[in-house]
Amino acid sequence: MRAVQFHEYGPASVLRIDEVPEPHAGPGEIRIVTRTSSVSAGEVRIRSGALRAALSAPFPFRTGFDAAGVVDEVGAGVSDVSVGDEVFGAAATDTRGANADVAVLAAWAPKPAAWTWEEAGGAAGPVETGYRVWDRLDVRPGRTVLVNGAAGGTGSVAVQLAAARGARVIGTASPGNHAFLRSLGVEPTTYGPGLVERVRALAPSGVDAVLDCAGGALPALVEIAGDPARVVTIADLGAADLGVHLSHTTSGLPGSPPDPEAVHGLAAAAELADRGPLRIPVAHAFPFTEVASAHALSETGHARGRIVLVH
Repeated sequence: MRAVQFHEYGPASVLRIDEVPEPHAGPGEIRIVTRTSSVSAGEVRIRSGALRAALSAPFPFRTGFDAAGVVDEVGAGVSDVSVGDEVFGAAATDTRGANADVAVLAAWAPKPAAWTWEEAGGAAGPVETGYRVWDRLDVRPGRTVLVNGAAGGTGSVAVQLAAARGARVIGTASPGNHAFLRSLGVEPTTYGPGLVERVRALAPSGVDAVLDCAGGALPALVEIAGDPARVVTIADLGAADLGVHLSHTTSGLPGSPPDPEAVHGLAAAAELADRGPLRIPVAHAFPFTEVASAHALSETGHARGRIVLVH
């Protein structure tokens, strides 16, 4: 089968589509014929070598975490799906490999009828992250939350999950994305100098929880929250210096150990999508063979929503 790999760190051009042996579903896993898969900021940072000091990639490194497709193999102990079912889900965090013709998933849920294949292929990562972080921060009705980087692939899903819990959601983004955020039920503001004052003007009574999806603003976010325990970042590796929790599920990153994966969020999100209120914004869908272009777009940091590959 074809799979995206890189044999050395570097720019997007180091990515290759190689012929590799097909994987098979082990106990508690399923295998899908992949229809769509995603490219995430985390995958880009691994490929570039930005995380090499903390996370050494074994070469060749297989890319891809989220995917959607049709089940063609069911591992031992799995009883909730059958061959032929349409699902979305995630590969094992430390092995990945979802950017391939067939992919082994460690977590999955039925593909909602309301989602296109492009939406389903980019859903699992931000959904799991959103449930993991909002569970930790105890987001519930009556709370006010702030999402830094709210228009990106993870932020645009996380804001909807917070709103679905009954929270008031404020999100930072460039002015050109403010109408987009309003369409998701978010009160937008710009990032950068003056953020503390702008958020306080919107929420004079304070903010109960902050999710940082963009990095680079933790001192201001802690000041807004009033307590570093109310802030979680998925983007800033220096979080521990400010007492902020870096939430991740990958072995080897500095600071806190991996958090338990919120795999329950996949089925919960599928139910939300079937009722209509959960969208998976897609910034761009590239043909599988244009994976380098997909990585290059992710590196700009300006994609509105998820970046997916169509297989």
